[in-house]
Amino acid sequence: MKVALITGITGQDGSYLAELLLEKGYMVHGIKRRSSLFNTARIDHLYQDPQHKDQRFKLHFGDLSDAMNLTRIIKETQPDEIYNLAAMSHVAVSFDSPEYTADINGLGTLRILEAVRILGLEKKTRIYQASTSELYGGMPENKNEKGFYDESSPFHPRSPYGVAKIYGFWITKNYREAYNMFACNGILFNHESPRRGETFVTRKITRAVSKIALGLEDKLYLGNLDARRDWGHAKDYVRMMWMILQAEQAEDWIIATGVSTTVRDFVRLAFGEVGIELAFKGEGKDEKAYVTKCNHKDFQVKIGKEVLSVDPSYFRPTEVDLLIGDPTKAKNKLGWIPEHDLASLVKEMMDGDVALMKKDVILLKAGNEVLKQAE
Repeated sequence: MKVALITGITGQDGSYLAELLLEKGYMVHGIKRRSSLFNTARIDHLYQDPQHKDQRFKLHFGDLSDAMNLTRIIKETQPDEIYNLAAMSHVAVSFDSPEYTADINGLGTLRILEAVRILGLEKKTRIYQASTSELYGGMPENKNEKGFYDESSPFHPRSPYGVAKIYGFWITKNYREAYNMFACNGILFNHESPRRGETFVTRKITRAVSKIALGLEDKLYLGNLDARRDWGHAKDYVRMMWMILQAEQAEDWIIATGVSTTVRDFVRLAFGEVGIELAFKGEGKDEKAYVTKCNHKDFQVKIGKEVLSVDPSYFRPTEVDLLIGDPTKAKNKLGWIPEHDLASLVKEMMDGDVALMKKDVILLKAGNEVLKQAE
């Protein structure tokens, strides 16, 4: 039985990867930070399943800032594969917490690599490092002849998050070359799902649109609507992570769809899932969106209602306008083909958040009923 160790297992990617590896018969160990809150909602179904609990799925308390504890966990678990998915992963927040971001995203990667080296596991343990499209910084001159970023495109990170991740990328490559480790970087472009964190723009959109459709919220506030991203489904991307560590040779890989979409069009798709069509008026910080049609019997929003406004406070100090990746290498060498497109991804996210917000409606009605009875 293969043994895998996943850092960041309570996150979106970690939870999907754990599911995939368990389906493939792995023993899965996960590292989670100690907190007074459980923060295990994405993996509770795995931990509570008698088939996995205390058998093929175990959690360990740890943190990428704690080298001694990481080394102990790796020594105890003796993993065949390590997937380093833990990170301070919010680009905008990295401007407010640059030192913490550098420690976790940069030095955290080094601590894992060094633990494997010190323990003499270079020949046994394969390592996947979650890298990021933010390495490229959206610089147009760094694209290939097709207008995409690929594995040979120069880096120009535009945030503390990207700068920290570039250290993680190069230290992984360095340990591969210096110690002959099977250590790979997966340069992930944006990937989403119903499990995406609530502060990320796609999930912020689907949650807010669901609330607006149900009458729980009036308006959505966003930053740069012209920003374009290469959005894929997290399930497709974690499958590629696994494929990377099954390859014959350790290399670095782009994980992307090769299709870019503006934030504005993502908003259109989300509203479309609840039967609402929009008209966008104005430019830049003055842009707004208004309801022009409402065709769903369960969601009735007034025609002409303003449902979106640009808030300049969401603009980044150094904005990245366009990120689109070239997945040619992954498709040709590993046979990786995404199974989800953007439309199905948005539908899945909207279905999940509408169901979630309907629960809030029920709770709100129940609370109002209690108040009436108390009066």
